[in-house]
Amino acid sequence: MEIGEERTVFVDALLPLPIPRYFTYRVPREWAGFVQAGLRVVVPFGTKKVLTGVIVTVHHNPPKQYQAKYVLEILDDAPLVTSSQIALFQWVADYYMCYPGEVFQVALPAGLKISSQSKVQANPEFSSPETLTEKELALYVEIRDKGAMSYDELAKFAEVKSPYHLIKALVGKDAVIIFDELKDRYTPKVQRKVRLASAFEDKLVVTDLIQSLEEKPKQMAILLHYLQYIPVLRSPEMNQKGLAKNSFSQAGLSESSLQTLVKNEVFEIFDVVVSRFDETDENFVPSSFTLNAPQEKAYQSILSQFQEKDVVLLHGITGSGKTEIYIKLIQEALANGDQVLYLLPEIALTTQIVVRLKRIFGEQVGIYHSKFSDNERVEVWKSIVEGKYPFVVGVRSSVFLPFKNLGLIIIDEEHETSFKQADPAPRYHARDVAIVLAHQQKAKVLLGSATPSMETYYQAKQDKYGLVVLKERFGAAQLPEMHLIDTKYANRIKQMKGGFSVDLIEVLAENLKQGKQSLLFQNRRGYSPYLQCQDCDWIATCHQCDVSLTYHAREQELRCHYCGHHESLLHRCGACGSAQLKTMGYGTEKLEEELQLHLPDARVARMDLDTTRSKTAFTSLITEIQKGQVDILVGTQMVAKGLDFDGLSLVAIFDADKIINFPDFRAHERGFQLITQVAGRAGRREVQGQVFIQTNQPTHRLFTYIQEGNYEQLYADEMIEREGYHYPPFTRLIKLVMRHFEARNVETAAKDLGQLLKAKFGNGRVLGPEKPLIERIRNQYAMEILIKLEKGVALAAFKKQLREELDTLSTKPAFKGVQIIVDVDCN
Repeated sequence: MEIGEERTVFVDALLPLPIPRYFTYRVPREWAGFVQAGLRVVVPFGTKKVLTGVIVTVHHNPPKQYQAKYVLEILDDAPLVTSSQIALFQWVADYYMCYPGEVFQVALPAGLKISSQSKVQANPEFSSPETLTEKELALYVEIRDKGAMSYDELAKFAEVKSPYHLIKALVGKDAVIIFDELKDRYTPKVQRKVRLASAFEDKLVVTDLIQSLEEKPKQMAILLHYLQYIPVLRSPEMNQKGLAKNSFSQAGLSESSLQTLVKNEVFEIFDVVVSRFDETDENFVPSSFTLNAPQEKAYQSILSQFQEKDVVLLHGITGSGKTEIYIKLIQEALANGDQVLYLLPEIALTTQIVVRLKRIFGEQVGIYHSKFSDNERVEVWKSIVEGKYPFVVGVRSSVFLPFKNLGLIIIDEEHETSFKQADPAPRYHARDVAIVLAHQQKAKVLLGSATPSMETYYQAKQDKYGLVVLKERFGAAQLPEMHLIDTKYANRIKQMKGGFSVDLIEVLAENLKQGKQSLLFQNRRGYSPYLQCQDCDWIATCHQCDVSLTYHAREQELRCHYCGHHESLLHRCGACGSAQLKTMGYGTEKLEEELQLHLPDARVARMDLDTTRSKTAFTSLITEIQKGQVDILVGTQMVAKGLDFDGLSLVAIFDADKIINFPDFRAHERGFQLITQVAGRAGRREVQGQVFIQTNQPTHRLFTYIQEGNYEQLYADEMIEREGYHYPPFTRLIKLVMRHFEARNVETAAKDLGQLLKAKFGNGRVLGPEKPLIERIRNQYAMEILIKLEKGVALAAFKKQLREELDTLSTKPAFKGVQIIVDVDCN
């Protein structure tokens, strides 16, 4: 290379694809001076795709195996993705045995990805309109006149469902050209405002203006309305801020008079980019609180243990006031100039918590979860990059946000299974990723739970994590009193009304009479879990999955909760044609209906996925409960998580047996957690709460532990069993799931894979293959293999070996079309 010759710049880009490497692209000369890692780029991939990637490295080395294509567009002036984020993406990919692109796809909000939309334009060289049919000619003329049209616009114009056959004909006759238009999915929210032209910022000029409008009352009203909110006579500098244009119409003022003043250059209209989130009042005063003695002791203990440990577990019973301790720690971190991440397991939890946190932290709080629109999530992401939100409250995916100086991560309800992603890859656990993120940024992690996961508690007992215990409820609140209702005995003595025991109906009625609120828990939504023929026992099942269809009464539909298939309620048996069909079992919808029959005066509401789908539905329901407009709340698992209502004094578990008898080694742990968490919603003030549990097995030892709040004994029992049977925390689990549309293919592949893995890694480590509880979902049959890795195994080396074996097998004929899913640390 000659001296002074400019070297070609290349970038390695991370793309949102399941591929094991980065791709190298050439940078156009005019952009070479300002490309840097972390910028988003639009790049071609293959012959037709256009993707949004992020620059990982900048260099001068052309790829050896292919000709580098040019970067099409650079989307940012400054990096939106940090180098530590890219390092975290790589760690997640390595640990959870997936690809960095899959992590990137989940991490980046859709609004930060450019999409390509196909459009159709007239071919400027087309000169044979006589070859077109009447329909084709009309469409061609419309396309030519409009310049370019999308497929949707063409379908609307041609009044057809699909315009593809017409487009194909026009392309075949060289009348039109199809091209991809790049679209930025993110659009800032813009507010239209009005202000006085700069010439009128002078007091004397404004005074003259007022006099000149004395005979024009409508225009005078416009001016006086403006001066009422923007006191230009007193503070001319405030004019630049302007007033929202819609405030004039809201005040009933004339739009045409405003336009006349704009035309006469008295006012000018301008746009400003505004936040999609509610702004905190300028006169905001943070609310304050004081820790009580047990909380203060726990708080000081956490600070002390943070001196030696990076992770501390706060094991505080329900209602002990863990949130106040979190807030004190957050205040300290923010005062030190650190960023804080507060992780919650579910969107449902954020509503109540956020209201409380905003009272204390105001505009410092950013919220991040999937119920937000793409634009809202992008706004939060960009605000974190710009330093506007030093404190973020969010769910699982918040661990991938662009933090630069994290000082503290709080993971509330750390035991919750919803912190683990099931599908698609990466199948990561947010708690564990957060601990790695904290290590990366030299931050501290506080794990909080009344019922910690066995793995977390084991780490604390092994002195790898710090441990702080909070055993007293906040203030004068007492732990709820537990009562077991023996439904087997109640059935025998005819004391059941449907699924309700007479005892349960009576206590609900008494609570209603006293003006107190009750919660009825049933972890199954819909009306009934299945529809059964009373003559031949046939059950309505999903045609795509091996599960029964759930009846939803409100929509009069049968639905599959796995694939989303739905159909109208059947009135005849699918096997024998009988009309004797009956809905069986209890979902939340049916409980809501039966409660209205047993307690007609009660105001009953339901909280489940069906009633809280929209962003506002959950908030509205919470408000109704807080205002005392609901007497009995029927709910699924979402009611167990951190909700706090002053008037709620009674909790009833409708069917505890289905919770504790699930065929899983964690069934007792999960049963204890769920029932304890639901029970903890009762009696959080001076009135002692009451909890009633309906069960067929009241002598089960788990109920004794729940009644006593004896987590330690449950932990001791579980450790003995798990060590004996080689389950976590004494081993690590990797589950391999094989899927195919043909049962025979997946069974053959699973058998071959099982034999190979047992020969390679040993029979004791590899279990299966076997069929899962639900063998077929979305017409794909599944088989599972479970790998148990004992302590001391070099995990990274083992995973590398396993990946090599899987990659080799995938090329063999028996594995053609077989999807192999790897789930590390499976739930």
